[in-house]
Amino acid sequence: MLNLGFVSAILADYDLNGVLKFASEHKFTCVELMCWPSSSADTRRYAGVTHIDVDNLNVDQIHSLTRLYGISISGLGYYPNPLDPNPEQAEFYREHIKKIIRAAAKLGVPVVNTFIGRNPSLNISENLKLYAEHWPTIVKVAEENNVKIGIENCPMWFTDDEWPGGKNLATTPAIWDRMFEIIPSRILGLNYDPSHLIFQMMDEVKPIYDYRDRLHHIHLKDVKIYRDKLNRVGIMANPLEYHSPKLPGLGDVRWGNFFAALTDVRYRGPVCIEVEDKAYEGSPEDVKTAILTARNYLSQFLVL
Repeated sequence: MLNLGFVSAILADYDLNGVLKFASEHKFTCVELMCWPSSSADTRRYAGVTHIDVDNLNVDQIHSLTRLYGISISGLGYYPNPLDPNPEQAEFYREHIKKIIRAAAKLGVPVVNTFIGRNPSLNISENLKLYAEHWPTIVKVAEENNVKIGIENCPMWFTDDEWPGGKNLATTPAIWDRMFEIIPSRILGLNYDPSHLIFQMMDEVKPIYDYRDRLHHIHLKDVKIYRDKLNRVGIMANPLEYHSPKLPGLGDVRWGNFFAALTDVRYRGPVCIEVEDKAYEGSPEDVKTAILTARNYLSQFLVL
């Protein structure tokens, strides 16, 4: 009913064959594959990973590998800042998203996952104007190619360089509503990650019911709020001062309620583990352990 996979960024040192082989050997059915441009990588943690190079796309080879290992591609992922204050940089990001959408169509992949982006120094209303200016052309390309766009709801506000507004506009239901009013196309939806609502002190389950028709892809990541730290620095501090990403089951997401909601709304699609837990970054074996530990915890909600 639900297809369990993982986000390939955690296996940055693997090639595509290695990623799909790992998935096959460990009872996964799908993988979200990263598509950062090989000529312009990003140094942010878990960014800059290229498992499919859309500038040099070999459709037959990719299809051959997915058939060999019996693994489907849940989505193509690329998470830059398409509304970057640097207009040339922003334009590069937007054009690469369009390339990935066209590649997804050629590969038969149903969704491209990304961020809306944001100018951190501008308020929400001003960023919505930027969104209204630049995103319709991206959505048009998606409509022409019958490929959905899944917007991850991560604020991208963790460190000083992302202060004060973060680098992704699509953070709350109130903002999603405005986004969908400005661009009503059903091709535009969410790559929903419950963890990002937790550190905003919000209900991480209710949006599943409210946006059931916009759930194009799901990320499975947890976070833990450290109340002692929060009580010292407050919610106005950089979020990493009081919370940390964790493997599913090791944080504060109510996973039983989460999966109950997915089944209530009849969601039928990929649910992909996203590993960003610093406790599992010490070695390649730690990385493998992280993926499999998350899989084992989630198996209580899924048939593997």
